Amino acid sequence: MKILLGSNSPRRKELLQSLGFDFEVISINCDEIFPENLEVKDIASYLSELKANAFRNLLENEILLTADTVVAFENKVLGKPKNREEAVEMLSHLSGKTHQVYTGISFKTSEKIITITDVAEVEFTEISKEEIDYYIKNYQPFDKAGSYGIQEWLGMAKISRINGCFYTIMGLPTHLVYKTLKELGLQNF
Repeated sequence: MKILLGSNSPRRKELLQSLGFDFEVISINCDEIFPENLEVKDIASYLSELKANAFRNLLENEILLTADTVVAFENKVLGKPKNREEAVEMLSHLSGKTHQVYTGISFKTSEKIITITDVAEVEFTEISKEEIDYYIKNYQPFDKAGSYGIQEWLGMAKISRINGCFYTIMGLPTHLVYKTLKELGLQNF
């Protein structure tokens, strides 16, 4: 079986490589729009499946893996910041509080789609204005939902507690990817 990773995320690519699977990265053009009445907990899986369905029909020996990560605070989605001001606002809201990170993953074969969502809770200690400015200036988190990457300085210095899988927060719940790929008949060793 051939795995196609439908994601341009360097973090997802790195994580799938670290699991030991061979794969090809492909681009999927898809407007990531979800219904306004969709519950926050369902958005990541909806978008992941939307991406999978936007791709061509698969050959019998192919599995397409797509994913989407949503950061939620007080039942509102914090997307990728459009500019510095949005990043400051998001990080200020997350400071000293707990939020949720949902990652939806879809596995598409020529016969079916399996979609799974994993959630993790993340608690930040207080983040000062100077720390927020430092992080944004040095790490440019404009490609990250919620304006931060757990594997970067802010995650290392200011996250006090995680309830759930670290890799879900990074954008790919590796334990579920490994389990599902094995169930679909793939071996990485």
